[in-house]
Amino acid sequence: MSALWLSLTLGLVAGLADFLGGFLLVRRSPSARALRYFVALGAGFMLAAAVLEMIPEGMHVNPRFAPLLILAGYCGVHLLEHSLVPHFHFGEETHHHEFLSAKTSYSVLLGLATHTFFDGVAIGSGFVLSHWLGWILFFAVFLHKIPEGFTMASVMLAGGRGAAMALNSALFLGAMTVLGVLVINLEPSWVRVGLPLSAGVTIYVAATDLVPEVNREPGIRMALVFFAGVIVFFLLRLLGPG
Repeated sequence: MSALWLSLTLGLVAGLADFLGGFLLVRRSPSARALRYFVALGAGFMLAAAVLEMIPEGMHVNPRFAPLLILAGYCGVHLLEHSLVPHFHFGEETHHHEFLSAKTSYSVLLGLATHTFFDGVAIGSGFVLSHWLGWILFFAVFLHKIPEGFTMASVMLAGGRGAAMALNSALFLGAMTVLGVLVINLEPSWVRVGLPLSAGVTIYVAATDLVPEVNREPGIRMALVFFAGVIVFFLLRLLGPG
């Protein structure tokens, strides 16, 4: 399978995981604890992938501007979340008083859609450079997709939008992931900007959005799951090309 179709296929798989998270929320299937394990594992894997793969590759393809673009990706998401998006958690949102208007719910959708677009950009950029990097970034993205869709659906339900809108919002996040993959594949030269930007976004999501959720859980278990995510990354790296 060509890199184009493989990246699009995996982008679709990652996007469907967003929808699955929303579906599980509507069906009330998973426990919050089970989702936090995904969050912790994904946070460790994402942070390792960003620091040890995305940043070096970004520096390689764009040595002059990569550091600035990484910072721009991090700061851009920070600005978006603190100017347009209210506080929310990766998990089931139960603070109904925070989500009283359609504007609030849709601002959360906009913020998470920005995340998911750059998830797709990361996957697409990885496959432009190598199948190995593409697979690594796919796993980094996939691990936090179900909690992400679960979160988005819970925000819509807490805002009184209903089950159909909750599912559609999770599906929209998935579509934005596929769009990010498609954008890079339509113009592969954009990887010079897309990869470092998505590295900054990935660091923000892992360190600023996900790690605090891990730290909310008392005891050492979640911390160990976080480090397990880092170890899984190293194990995959040992199996990959030198």
